[in-house]
Amino acid sequence: MIQTACDASSPRDSMIVDAHVVVVDDDPRLRRLLQRYLSEQGFRVSAASSAQEARQVLGFMQPDALVLDITMPGENGLELTRELRREKHDFPILLLTARGEPEDRIIGLEAGADDYLAKPFEPRELLLRLKAHLRRFVPPVPSSNLRIVRLGLLEFDPVRGLLSNADGIVHLTGGESALLSVLARHPNEILSRTEIATTLDMDEIGERAVDVQVTRLRRRIEPDPKEPRYLQTVRGKGYVLKPGL
Repeated sequence: MIQTACDASSPRDSMIVDAHVVVVDDDPRLRRLLQRYLSEQGFRVSAASSAQEARQVLGFMQPDALVLDITMPGENGLELTRELRREKHDFPILLLTARGEPEDRIIGLEAGADDYLAKPFEPRELLLRLKAHLRRFVPPVPSSNLRIVRLGLLEFDPVRGLLSNADGIVHLTGGESALLSVLARHPNEILSRTEIATTLDMDEIGERAVDVQVTRLRRRIEPDPKEPRYLQTVRGKGYVLKPGL
């Protein structure tokens, strides 16, 4: 799993080393290119040419991230993403596709993906996005100003990014955890969709992507997602997290 560098003076952005990434794409040329490039950047990389092969890999190891092509024969990337989320796999999933329209990206987010990259793309952009998502799984430096947030029977630790109840950890995807962390750092404060999108590096897909993540998060934290008690919409202004019992 993810390890951190020993040099405490290094920026947190450079702390991710030795993460294990699974690349799933039916294009052998692109698969080999990504496998070689990410390996050169210090990642451990496994590759699969189909959803079926990916399941075989996931059957004996838990990766730190999944880079997944959408358009594959048989089970496609969207279907595999939905199934992995139903199975409570919470590692970051980055979808690759030849279609780059905003609506296509929203569909990917709704399926449970954390990010979406349209082909053709620069490998360096994929690298930067991977690091951004993996960074959320590296424990940040503790801060005495951040306290446990109570959401009914749930507790959220904004330092570790963990949501839990009496039965243990409640699994969140990287995107859900990142959104809740942003809101938990500003309890009872209205945050605009633009502010949230900027903080979560969603500027490219914008406010609609924020709405999708909010909908997903409400399914995790609200007794009735259709009547939100804790994560409320403030018409014309944005969203506010209201902790409480």
